[in-house]
Amino acid sequence: MEKTALNIDIKEEQKKAQELVKKQGLRVLVCAGTGCVANGSLKVIEKFKELGANVSILSDYDKMTTVPTGCHGFCEQGVLVVIPDKHVTYVKVKEKDVEEIYESHIKNDKPVERLLYVDPKTHEKVLDDAHINFYAKQTRTALANCGNINAECIDEAIAVRGYEALANVLEEGNPDTVIETIEKSGLRGRGGGGFPTGRKWRFTAANRGGKSYVVCNGDEGDPGAFMDRSVMEGDPHKLLEGIAIAAYAIGADEAYIYVRAEYPLAIKRLRKAIKDAEERNFLGKNIMGSDFSLEIHIKEGAGAFVCGEETALIASIEGERGMPRPKPPFPANKGLFGRPTLINNVETLANVPVILLNGADWFAKMGTETSKGTKTFALTGEVNNTGLIEVPMGTTLREIVFDIGGGMRDGKKFKAVQIGGPSGGCLTEEHLDIPMDYDNLIKAGAMVGSGGLVVMSEKTCIVEVARFFMNFTQHESCGKCVPCREGTKNMLKILEKIVAGKGEMSDLDTLEELAHAVKDGSLCGLGKTAPNPVLSTLKYFRDEYIAHIKDKKCPAGVCTAMKKVVINEALCKGCTKCARTCPVGAIEGTVKNPHHINQEKCIKCEACFASCPFRAIVLE
Repeated sequence: MEKTALNIDIKEEQKKAQELVKKQGLRVLVCAGTGCVANGSLKVIEKFKELGANVSILSDYDKMTTVPTGCHGFCEQGVLVVIPDKHVTYVKVKEKDVEEIYESHIKNDKPVERLLYVDPKTHEKVLDDAHINFYAKQTRTALANCGNINAECIDEAIAVRGYEALANVLEEGNPDTVIETIEKSGLRGRGGGGFPTGRKWRFTAANRGGKSYVVCNGDEGDPGAFMDRSVMEGDPHKLLEGIAIAAYAIGADEAYIYVRAEYPLAIKRLRKAIKDAEERNFLGKNIMGSDFSLEIHIKEGAGAFVCGEETALIASIEGERGMPRPKPPFPANKGLFGRPTLINNVETLANVPVILLNGADWFAKMGTETSKGTKTFALTGEVNNTGLIEVPMGTTLREIVFDIGGGMRDGKKFKAVQIGGPSGGCLTEEHLDIPMDYDNLIKAGAMVGSGGLVVMSEKTCIVEVARFFMNFTQHESCGKCVPCREGTKNMLKILEKIVAGKGEMSDLDTLEELAHAVKDGSLCGLGKTAPNPVLSTLKYFRDEYIAHIKDKKCPAGVCTAMKKVVINEALCKGCTKCARTCPVGAIEGTVKNPHHINQEKCIKCEACFASCPFRAIVLE
């Protein structure tokens, strides 16, 4: 094919954009992702801007620019302020701290030590993120620009090679070469299923010639997952570029980004990014002077977990109730409005421009034999460092929990990790050293899923964790197929019975039988994976289920129904304060004589604890 002469010189655009960034002088990067905004980052930004407006000369800089960025990832430490030229990262910054940072460090090169990150292992203060263990062991591709650029400024995106890959693709004029590169890279879908991306593109491209669509799945319904949100908020132009390249490769001229309405900041920044890209002719009609045109729409979803399934997502965009349909036909042949449709999630598409800029071999060198590249994870739970991370496929749980995560919080003992959210499974200490990729996790009874990682200690009740996730999936079931609708309901009833201390040993066999029936008989991925947390916890922590049933004890001391509030009669003085506090009259006894608690009446509200001046009330 002949090369296409473009009317935009992307390298020249980059030079102009880089000059604009350079003219900003000293850049102060303040996290303006959803988490930090909730912690007050907008006030921090305004205070820095106020001080920066008065700068006349600042050592080597004649200007200071406050740059509101997307998520830096280290959410627990927000608000984060990074000054790259000063090689410093400040954590937990408040509005009242800004003036001190300005006067002490920006003007006089004296870091504000009290705002530096403290390593949980060494207890030493760390100056910049290059030496913060949370960042040091990450490899960022999809998240490379998040936290480093102003997400609402297209020039900052262009300055870091935004739209260069798209320009190269359009100039080359060969969509098949694009698909070959993605196939060679080994990129697999980051939404949970792990289907080879290039293969999916080729299936859809086989229908070139008529109307077709690209759909970006930004629904992200897993509890605690925010990987896709961070990309949309922090680097929207990378996502738009990935969508445009995918559309060119399969022959589509229209695309939809499906985003849950609970992501207002992501939606706002995407809308602005689309508008700015259209004004610069990176989107819209005859992009960069080529014969390729693309219109991108945003569809706000109502927040149904099932709409993460591609056929339910399609139904929702079409204005129908979000319910899955049987496959085949697959979306590649008959998808949105009955036309061939390519569906990828946000993280998958964000990797596309990076692969095309650096080459398939570069991407394929990261990861494992069957799972190439990097993966983002939302690291939460009982670790010192929680937040959003990106690591090469094949990184072990041990590295994530004890290096990046900084180890267990408050010296607690590691117990397990729930990986993949409601669709995933529970892994134990014996799995700490397996390379985490699609295949190894499935063998272990879990899955990568969208990337949720919940770290649990000995203070976590595994049975309650299974009940929590089953409660979520049961409520999110669309109800279309009987195995999921009725199976998850009955599984939840059994789990509730067990945590209430009313379980029987026969319940475990019934629970397992139901789990396999739901897994084998459900219509869509939600139902097929809903039993995973139950099956994996039954496999690795069956003794904990048995303790709940036989001994009527929760080993972690979490399940309320199995707690027993008692009065130590040796310490009780019979003051009656606890009896007067008890809302249900469960405490019995006479004045100046030891009291006791009627266990049948006690609701375990623990109101009596605070009222006892002699600390005679204990929990068994």
